[in-house]
Amino acid sequence: MASLPPVRACIFDVDGTLINSEDIYTDIYNNILREYGRPDYPWAIKATQQSRGTKGTKRLLDWAQVPLTPAEWSAKERGFTHLFENSKVLPGVETLLSTLKAKTSPPVLLSLASSAGQQKFALKTSHIPAINAAFDDPAFHVFGDDPEMSDSKKKPEPDIFLLALKRLNAAETARGERTLKPAECLVFEDSIAGVEAARRAGMRVVWVPHPGLAEVCKGREMDVLMGRTEEDGIVPEYGTPVEGDAKSPFVTEEGRFMSDDGMAELRVSLDEFPYAAYGINVAR
Repeated sequence: MASLPPVRACIFDVDGTLINSEDIYTDIYNNILREYGRPDYPWAIKATQQSRGTKGTKRLLDWAQVPLTPAEWSAKERGFTHLFENSKVLPGVETLLSTLKAKTSPPVLLSLASSAGQQKFALKTSHIPAINAAFDDPAFHVFGDDPEMSDSKKKPEPDIFLLALKRLNAAETARGERTLKPAECLVFEDSIAGVEAARRAGMRVVWVPHPGLAEVCKGREMDVLMGRTEEDGIVPEYGTPVEGDAKSPFVTEEGRFMSDDGMAELRVSLDEFPYAAYGINVAR
């Protein structure tokens, strides 16, 4: 861990990382499932669906056994879109974003990388000043419907984070600054696929799972932190190790839950974020 460089840029997922929209998605899915007399959507299935686009929707439908195509399911989802107007920031987010935006020296660059579309992002966050203030430069926004993502693969592939890095480096080059290396980027994610995508991009990652996801992954956290949960396209049933024995995170002397290589950290929330551990200097 001591050999890792200081973080110069932070890249944020949105749903379930900055805002409570994963709970809203679950409510929407359950409303649709009840129309067909199906049980509520469990986290054991949602863990394999989050952030994976059409592929994830197919997994949902395979489990649900409802007579809908992915396009028909998405159309039903759109009937509940208004619920996202009630999105709220998750614990620690406002303080973390305001600190990174205005109190770091040298300044840390901030970027968004969300699999969702730009219009839905606006619906979910336009009423949240902390997010609007932190991510005020559209040049550092990457969404699932971004033109440069049209031929790209969804998480757990690294494409969205690599595009975010490309845009950050274009700005650094224009300012005459040294370009960022992947290991100088810290990704904030809630989904398993997102953690793996960040790892595949060569970036460091903070994993802040929903309590439901954390329970599903209990005892398998190291697999997630090391980014090996979907190797070779295989998604295991949770409770089954991907490789070797089950393993929990490494606990540091400071009580942080880390991957073996120090590239990934598990946190319950974004409260009391350890800036110094990432080489981020916060002005007092």
